[in-house]
Amino acid sequence: MGGGAMVPTGVKMDLMSADETGAFEKEAPPDKDMMCPICIQVIRDAFLTACGHSFCHSCIVTHLGIKSDCPCCGQYLTPNLIFPNFLLDKLLRKSSAYMIERTGSPLEHLRRRLHEGCDMSIREVEGLLSLLEEKKRKMELQESESGMEIMVGFLHSLGRQKLEELNEIQTDLDYIKEDLIAVERRRFELFRQQHERSLHSDDIVYNAQYVQAQMSSINLHSNRAVVNDDETPTRSMQPINPPGELSTARKRRVRSQLNDLEECYLQKRRNGNKQGDLDAMDIEDYNPGVEDFYAVLKGFTKYSRLRVISELRQGDIFHSANIVSSIEFDRDEELFATAGVSRCIKVFEFSSVINEPEDIHCAVEEISTRSKLSCLSWNKYAKNQIASSDYEGIVRVWDVNTRQSVMEYEEHEKRAWSVDFSSTDPSMLVSGSDDCKVKIWCTNQEESALNINMKANICSVKYNPGSSFFVAVGSADHHIHYYDLRNISQPLHVFSGHRKAVSYVKFLSNTELASASTDSTLRLWDVKKNLPLCTYRGHMNEKNFVGLAVSNDYIACGSETNEVFVYHKGIPKPMAWHKFVSSDLNYEDDGAGSYFISAVCWKRDSPMILSANSQGTVKVLVLAA
Repeated sequence: MGGGAMVPTGVKMDLMSADETGAFEKEAPPDKDMMCPICIQVIRDAFLTACGHSFCHSCIVTHLGIKSDCPCCGQYLTPNLIFPNFLLDKLLRKSSAYMIERTGSPLEHLRRRLHEGCDMSIREVEGLLSLLEEKKRKMELQESESGMEIMVGFLHSLGRQKLEELNEIQTDLDYIKEDLIAVERRRFELFRQQHERSLHSDDIVYNAQYVQAQMSSINLHSNRAVVNDDETPTRSMQPINPPGELSTARKRRVRSQLNDLEECYLQKRRNGNKQGDLDAMDIEDYNPGVEDFYAVLKGFTKYSRLRVISELRQGDIFHSANIVSSIEFDRDEELFATAGVSRCIKVFEFSSVINEPEDIHCAVEEISTRSKLSCLSWNKYAKNQIASSDYEGIVRVWDVNTRQSVMEYEEHEKRAWSVDFSSTDPSMLVSGSDDCKVKIWCTNQEESALNINMKANICSVKYNPGSSFFVAVGSADHHIHYYDLRNISQPLHVFSGHRKAVSYVKFLSNTELASASTDSTLRLWDVKKNLPLCTYRGHMNEKNFVGLAVSNDYIACGSETNEVFVYHKGIPKPMAWHKFVSSDLNYEDDGAGSYFISAVCWKRDSPMILSANSQGTVKVLVLAA
């Protein structure tokens, strides 16, 4: 076929029915001479050119509207030089009829007979219409029956689902009624105990005042201290009423987070009921799940905001290299150290920072390093020892008093992101690096004691606080790998759920592990049962290390909005937050995203948090009601 042919877009004149053509085409591939060179289909309404080529009428007319040549041979051609090809049309019709006779359905045969104008009487036509009408009614009935069957199945399924939901709601209502009775009973018991203590206290006060008055009367021969019976304090059982404003604020927080608190309550109540702690129920008449939820409710509503106690500014606020990558308290929490891209470890006295009014505080010790620092970890036993990891992959142990390096480990081939001293063995520490290796070090030897090769970059490592055998590893492969160092051939557990790199891992307890990721979520895991416990959302973290810290039931993290967020471990939404306000004169020009929180650290068993941002500002925050 010659070049330059244009595929037509118009509608073809159809002298051969679609069914006929379909029957012809699906039986066997048609002869090449019976196909239109333009549309590559069986020719319909064949027309012959002066040069001897046949085309569909619509195809050749469309082509000649654009070009004046034959699509096959390129010879000059106009609409006046094309003619109907009656012989080819007749052959195509016969071939189509033959194919229909062999392969056509009864409907195709009937349609063809009617199209050919077969003779039929009115009675025959009415009989045929009657048969078709009856067939139509049967098909409609079958379709209706099938539809009704589907509808019945849907309603049954929906009914079962709603019944299950109703039973679940009824069970939850029974739990609520049962717990309400138990809580009211416990509350009344507290009122009674308080009333008894109040009566006992009043008697002690009354007797002491009476004896003192009598002794004064005897010694001074005066009646001025005689106590009358009318002055005895009124004794009545009054409820224990908390301060009004505080109670109202806590109730308001409950209402604002009712859905999340409801989910937490029902989950703990159902789990508590499954555990079936019957002994506890007999003794206290109080379900253990309710005890767990009460602890969550009390902890969650106890605080609502973060208040600034003190602010510490390090160096030149206009200098770009001020990012604080790590901030950590020492063993006794009297000192804290900061480190970052400024290539310096600075040690501050915590009491001085919170008590002195100066904006710029002086460090009690400064240790200069050759490279930017990524992480710090104080020795949990030796107060003067602190470990650091840096951008060159070197892990060092420093003596803070002498400001000298005690040990240097240079086995990592790339940047080391994380280092951590063991809480149970002061000589052991672990590090993780971009070289996809986790290394266990001992301060008594120069080479690594263990080496774990992984498939992705290591962002964070952390010892279990209850054992030096277990280490959690946060990786760029989106997973947390939990290792037993007695068998490093494979992880004990792999926790999956994050959608991006895991930037931090921290232990709340021996069994609870918190993780942070650049997917803007925190997650809580049970490392003993290998279960996910909760997912926390509210902060923004898509590319930077923003810090993670834990303390008892609370989790703190930074955000790329330059805010610190605090979560209670039982509730997936933030309970408090604080935004750093930049002192940079060009802050508004840079935009709100110029700075981010880069490190956070809890003061142990305290509502105080140390937090630092990429501007180099360190704040001491405290949770407040």
